[in-house]
Amino acid sequence: MEVPTPEDLREKRNELGLTQSELADEAGVSQPLIARIENGDVDPRLSTVTRIVEVFEGHEERRVTAEDLMSEEVISVSPDDTVRAAVDRMQESQFSQLPVVDDDIPVGSMTDSIVARARGEVDDLPDADVEDIMGESFPTVSPEEDLSTLSRLLDHSSAVLVTERGRVVGIVSEADLAAHVGSGS
Repeated sequence: MEVPTPEDLREKRNELGLTQSELADEAGVSQPLIARIENGDVDPRLSTVTRIVEVFEGHEERRVTAEDLMSEEVISVSPDDTVRAAVDRMQESQFSQLPVVDDDIPVGSMTDSIVARARGEVDDLPDADVEDIMGESFPTVSPEEDLSTLSRLLDHSSAVLVTERGRVVGIVSEADLAAHVGSGS
């Protein structure tokens, strides 16, 4: 995962013929913040970098959608899987959270923190069903949803599910968004 450097941002801005003030106005931030970011004096929030990249993309006349960013291979668990099986799947995939999906329809989420909280509350936790402890489902969007919406959703959730006709077709994580921002695409 490669996040753009201050030099990358400056080069892209110059390549597109934008002044710091123009970029700041379009990104909804101050010109001094753009200068500080480009000079490496401040480590901006991901949402700020995302807004800057969106301005660049707008000037390149390319609209980035959920379909562009999503991973089509969605590793998930079923509500009737055991907690042990869910934890094993999270460890195998090296994810700290997975969607709970029933017949390609999102019904909840399973995270490390949910399992940790349930340790003292559920008898024989490893053999309990996922549906007994799962959390709310990750937010869902259509494949056509834009980058700014994804960014806002990822400010409050670690993943966004991409659905068509209610069925999961992909997933966008914070890492996918950061990789996109870093690639300068």
